[in-house]
Amino acid sequence: MDSLKPGAANSSPLTPMGFLDRAATIYGSRPSMVYNDMVHTWSQTHQRCIKLASTISSMGIGRGHVVSVVAPNIPAMYEMHFAVPMCGAVLNTINIRLDSRTIAALLLHSEAKLVFVDFQSWSLVKDAVGKLEKPPRLILIEDEFEEGGRCLPSSSPPSPDDQLTYEMLVEKGNPGFRWVRPESDWSPAILNYTSGTTSSPKGVVHCHRGLFTMAISALIEWTVPKQPTYLWTLPMFHANGWSFPWGIAAMGGTNVFVRRFDAATIYAMIIKHGVTHMCAAPVVLNMLANAPESIRQQLPHTVHIMTGGAPPPASVLFRIEALGFTVTHAYGLTETVGPVLYCTWKAEWDLLPAAERAKLKARQGVQALCMDEVDVIDGEMGESVKRDGMTLGEIVLRGSSIQLGYLKDAEMTSKSLRNGWFYTGDVGVMHPDGYIEIKDRSKDVIISGGENMSSVEVESVLYSHPAINEAAVVARPDEFWGESPCVFVSLKEDYQKAEKRVSEKEIIGFCRERLPHYMVPKTVVFEEELPKTSTGKIQKFLLRDKARKLGSSSSTVSRM
Repeated sequence: MDSLKPGAANSSPLTPMGFLDRAATIYGSRPSMVYNDMVHTWSQTHQRCIKLASTISSMGIGRGHVVSVVAPNIPAMYEMHFAVPMCGAVLNTINIRLDSRTIAALLLHSEAKLVFVDFQSWSLVKDAVGKLEKPPRLILIEDEFEEGGRCLPSSSPPSPDDQLTYEMLVEKGNPGFRWVRPESDWSPAILNYTSGTTSSPKGVVHCHRGLFTMAISALIEWTVPKQPTYLWTLPMFHANGWSFPWGIAAMGGTNVFVRRFDAATIYAMIIKHGVTHMCAAPVVLNMLANAPESIRQQLPHTVHIMTGGAPPPASVLFRIEALGFTVTHAYGLTETVGPVLYCTWKAEWDLLPAAERAKLKARQGVQALCMDEVDVIDGEMGESVKRDGMTLGEIVLRGSSIQLGYLKDAEMTSKSLRNGWFYTGDVGVMHPDGYIEIKDRSKDVIISGGENMSSVEVESVLYSHPAINEAAVVARPDEFWGESPCVFVSLKEDYQKAEKRVSEKEIIGFCRERLPHYMVPKTVVFEEELPKTSTGKIQKFLLRDKARKLGSSSSTVSRM
């Protein structure tokens, strides 16, 4: 058998871009996109992506070149997840909530050749590229379905080059263009920048193989059927929407887009379009569960939600599922381009009390199919921790969807990819049944009097308080203990009224009844809203700075 070797017929590089060809063949007349009054079919979407890829290619952009996009969840953003890699280039989606200085830094670092810009972000990006010595070319994304979508701000008139728009590029494209297939599995396809919740953003590079295996894995793990209706509440600029731009194409589903949303919009879209699936950060679950009674409603059909990010408190999971949602809890990072652990549900757990089911569902779970191995290891010894659900260690991963590395940062790449593992920086435990549960980011573990405590565990208790809407726990310097837990909370609307407002002492007393003494918060800070990234992750590094500015103490309670 040694003479048998792979050849062109059986070793073509894996890429999810081919999912679009297949969708056009099988589901050509089925709706691919719904956006306000616009409805496109899969045949139309396929043709538009091919034409856009051909035009980008004709502009001299190809293998290894970076094409950036600054846009919310709109059809153009979805189309570029296919069109840009289909011309051989690397897609870089940029967070629309960044400031111009940060956007300029990302464009400079990535050496982007072309930037597609939504009309609402035009002034912001114009300001960003104005800071660059060699600015990339800008392409305006107009939006005829949004008020003002065909008009630039009067303060920023277009120059002749700027008058080239997204739709012009689509229209002038060649419908017979043969899209550029990757040279190998490892050809770069995507460049993402980390959200900066713990440090400065880093450029994460993913290959076609990683995107392919992640997309297939996510569909299987979530048991997504053919032709689902998917509501885009998770930003596509965050880890490429956890691979679902490609996954929904693979299943011939319908993508429902909303430029902005709140609880009322989500409930309305579910009813109007028969939404079956959506991904969302825990903050969105909290939004849906705590919406006013006039908005919150029992669903007419089951809606599957995949959530990830900060571990959702069991109390939030319990409330959201009581409304008719079915929640799948998953875990992933920008460096994995989506979920790599799933809390895979077991039928026997259905017999457990609701509170116990919610507690189990809050765990991150077991490895996805795209992962070869996952483990929780002792940082000093490099050995697996005990499977007792209590011994803390760092979560490490090995599998196809792990990043190629950090762009232009060999030191960070070698630090995160070593000993055959990707070191996540997340602290967790391994339960006896093999399910992993995150306890904290390594930077968020609070060491008080020599005891390591999980901020997530304290937050879970806080979320069970009826008055608390959001909660985050960070370390505050403490003269006696070294560090003590400092709580930042926002209150639900009803409890912001003077007659119902909860006190600092009440929150501390509530925790004292439910936590070991050393884990009880020493400081409570009230905020109208906690600082978050665009994907709903609470920015604890900002809260740590605030806690440090409070000074060192061991017993004070304060209000900001």
